[in-house]
Order: sequence, then structure tokens, then C-alpha cells
Amino acid sequence: MRRTRTVVNRSALGVAGLVLLPVGAWLSVTGTSLARRLPSWWPGPSGGVLAAPDRLDRLDRLRGEGWWPPSVLGAALLLTAVLAWWFVAQFRSGPARSLPLAAPGGTMRAGALAEALARRAAAVPGVARGRARVVSRSRRRLDVRLRVWLGPGTAPADVLDALAAVTAEAERSAAPYTTHTRLRISAVPHRMPRVR
Repeated sequence: MRRTRTVVNRSALGVAGLVLLPVGAWLSVTGTSLARRLPSWWPGPSGGVLAAPDRLDRLDRLRGEGWWPPSVLGAALLLTAVLAWWFVAQFRSGPARSLPLAAPGGTMRAGALAEALARRAAAVPGVARGRARVVSRSRRRLDVRLRVWLGPGTAPADVLDALAAVTAEAERSAAPYTTHTRLRISAVPHRMPRVR
């Protein structure tokens, strides 16, 4: 469902852009002083639906009203802001809200899985703290990013086996999904005392 929605949204945005870009270019070029410099084959506003005499009279009357220009400008700005927000939202690949499990009707929040994974990693002796993020990349694949900070004097080799067991447990709990786990190990910086 999510991939279908993304494809539909991107297709709708592309079609809207392909329609609005030439229409906007045509309207901006033919209504200005550039219209005299256009080639003879370029369509001008002299004929067609936009230039019907009764419509031009109504448009001139509306332009004379004091409320018309701010209303048109406000509507155009609002529409542009909404479409820009929609466009940016298409590229956001945030974590999945809930992950369906193998059991019928069973779901699990991705944030809950990430929080449990971070707590289990932080409980490993020698780990000062942990942070996890679970992102659904497709219907059957999860990307798990686990970052742990080691306590002072702890070597990565000392905690690697325990962290591998924690990530294996997380992979089993997300059973219908295949998980791709990325583990990043950092050391907690310790500051040297200053002497004044």
C-alpha cells in the first residue's frame, strides 16, 4: 500500500508539473512585452477560451475590485505551499508507524522495537548508552541502525558477542521481515581535568 501510494503521489506531481509549467510559461510570456519578440507560430492570447469577450470583461471587472489581487495572490501562495510540502513529504523515509507481524492481526510499532533494542543494548556490561532506529524499506525488509557508546576502558571486542545476540533477538522478533542491521560502536568521550 505504501509503495503504491508513493508511486501515485509522484506520478500526480509529475503530471501536474508537466501541465502547469508550460501553461505558466505561456501565460507569462504572451501577456508581457516579450509577446512582440515571439515567433509568428507562437500561440497568443488572441483566440480561444481565455480571450472570449464576455470573459475578458468579467476578468477586467474583477481586477478592478480591491479584494481580487490579494485573494488571488493568497490562494496562489497557499496552493504553492501545500504542493511544496506534499513534494517534500514524498522523499521523507521516516520510520514505519506499525509493522505487521506473522500472527494474524498482530502489529508492532517500529518505535517500540527501536526502544527495546536500545534498552537491551544499553544493558550489556561495558555499554554506557545505546540508540536504535528501525526503518521499513519495503514490505519485507527492515533497516535497523544500532549505535552504542562504550564506557571508559571497554574494548569493542568485549561487547561484540553480546551485541550480536541482542541484534539476533531483534531479528527473530521481527519474524516476517528480513532485517539488515548496522552496528556503530563509539567511545564515550571523557574530558581531561583542567588545571588552572
